[in-house]
Amino acid sequence: MWKPLSMPMLTSCDGSIQLAGAVGVSNCPGAPRIPFFMGRPAPTEASPDGLIPEPFDSVDTILARFSDAGFSAAEVVALLASHTVAAADTVDPTIPGTPFDSTPDLFDSQFFIEVQLKGTLFPGTSDNEGEVMSPALGEMRLQSDAELARDSRTACEWQSFVDNQAKLKSAFADAMKKMSLLGHNVDDLVDCSDVIPTPQDLPASAGPHLLPSLTMDDIEAACDDTPFPSLTALAGPATSIPPVPPS
Repeated sequence: MWKPLSMPMLTSCDGSIQLAGAVGVSNCPGAPRIPFFMGRPAPTEASPDGLIPEPFDSVDTILARFSDAGFSAAEVVALLASHTVAAADTVDPTIPGTPFDSTPDLFDSQFFIEVQLKGTLFPGTSDNEGEVMSPALGEMRLQSDAELARDSRTACEWQSFVDNQAKLKSAFADAMKKMSLLGHNVDDLVDCSDVIPTPQDLPASAGPHLLPSLTMDDIEAACDDTPFPSLTALAGPATSIPPVPPS
């Protein structure tokens, strides 16, 4: 499917995927501008199975896999900022397009806040592998996200993004750049970051908050070093989050 796109652009399928990711993220207000490097050689064979962690994997397994690729625990948490503008189609196939937070159109910190809330329900069916209870109708929570938010090795880094949008953007951009260059020498590539649009800022009305009707008592704080930032809830009834449009 990538061949018609990649050949006229003189870039490989890998390069096309990196470009699509960087441009896609730039459509989300609040996002950083992700660097894009062109010139990756075409792959010679398919990658082996099992390289990408699953949502039902343990924190030990996830951190070990990323460590093998040169990523720290803090960088793993930074990469998970991608879930603030993401949704699940197949974890529970009865509810495709279920987002991971209440603001899937914004690159904000709500994902890091809402995963820290007590889980009270399943948005669709229960007993799905890799899913645990979420705090709101229409919101999906992955088992791996819930465990990383509460593990002593990652909890404080997770919490640090709750009220620090600048750090969230910077850490995600750095980790994404590092991931995009895995297996490549940057000196062999061409920096084409100028083609990536500059994302809009978050709207003035955006900001870290609790879901309507919830309080700080609903937060399951896990960082022993610093208290969880004090947040207030949006006004209104309990939240029901609509699915994202089909891709």
